[in-house]
Amino acid sequence: MVGASKEQEYSDGLKLPLVEAFYSIQGEGFHTGKAAYFIRIGGCDIGCHWCDSKVTWEPDVHPLVSVEDIVAEVEQTPARSIVVTGGEPSLYDLGFLCRKLKDRGMATYLETAGTGELTGQWDWVCLSPKCESPPEDVFYRRADELKVIIFDHADFQWAEEAASRVGKATMLYLQPEWSRYRDLIGPITDYVKQHPRWQVSLQAHKFMHIP
Repeated sequence: MVGASKEQEYSDGLKLPLVEAFYSIQGEGFHTGKAAYFIRIGGCDIGCHWCDSKVTWEPDVHPLVSVEDIVAEVEQTPARSIVVTGGEPSLYDLGFLCRKLKDRGMATYLETAGTGELTGQWDWVCLSPKCESPPEDVFYRRADELKVIIFDHADFQWAEEAASRVGKATMLYLQPEWSRYRDLIGPITDYVKQHPRWQVSLQAHKFMHIP
């Protein structure tokens, strides 16, 4: 969970350790290409060695920002879809944030590894499970989209294990870890051709050179 010095401040979800917030284009998974406002929250209890957002790991180094102020910034944009990501956002109570966004008619999207609790009201849940710290069962049941990051060939087996636990309607995606894209895109493409229930997810925003 989060550091003890901040635990009480985080517990009610009225403030969150904000890494960054910005309006851009979704670059991964089912909603690739759609406009979205991203709220990136600090704090992660996994720490993948290949993570491209290690700056998010420690919540205490990021400013504690009120949800009211976060939502006020969202309202300065035309955004109607809000993506809450991390770090690992399930470490926090996101009920208040979701209520404030829903009150304004906004769609809420969660990107999570599912290691904490599922709180808040979500229109879409993208579960990206990590074998080092598997998700809680509720996230498998709730996932609209399963997005497994492939770093080496062993991750294909992990992807199948995760897929066996989600619902039949859940979208299934395999995404190459960015630093190994050239090595992995061929094996992933071949795997999807052999197992067509899966789809390829690319980090399109990196090819587009946008946040």
